[in-house]
Amino acid sequence: MRRIFVFIICILVLASTLPAAYAADAHAGRHIRPTVVDGKTRGEKIVSQAMHYKGVPYRFGGASPKGFDCSGLVWYVFKQNGKKLPRAADKQFATGKAVKGKELVPGDVVFFSTYTKGASHCGIYMGGGKFIHASSSRGVTVTSLNDSYWKPRYLGARRMIEK
Repeated sequence: MRRIFVFIICILVLASTLPAAYAADAHAGRHIRPTVVDGKTRGEKIVSQAMHYKGVPYRFGGASPKGFDCSGLVWYVFKQNGKKLPRAADKQFATGKAVKGKELVPGDVVFFSTYTKGASHCGIYMGGGKFIHASSSRGVTVTSLNDSYWKPRYLGARRMIEK
């Protein structure tokens, strides 16, 4: 009995010395140290940070690594990079400089009209015709702008930061 007690105490002591990243939710720790590689544009840095949240679950009204909705992801990533944006997709659409599809660069915010007239969904353009967004069915994910669902719902894009 004494050996079991000593064994359990040893396990508890060892477990308490593990780094916090092992004890915390895998997605919650991702925002602590975003990967930013020197030489990238500000937009590429925003895309890099957004990619840290790939796989985070969708949460209506969510704006943290515990769960994001579409505009919450955009708001949070830009906030982490020193740019304050409105919280809602329709308000974000009214911000920044309008960008034509052929002029899109990584870090631009793309908008879609889904369940209501006007901007009701958004994501961050990554380059190569893809964007990262919080999907209600897949959480934070990467999707093509040419996807059969998103292409006909594309509303436009805004540049929130300088290239």
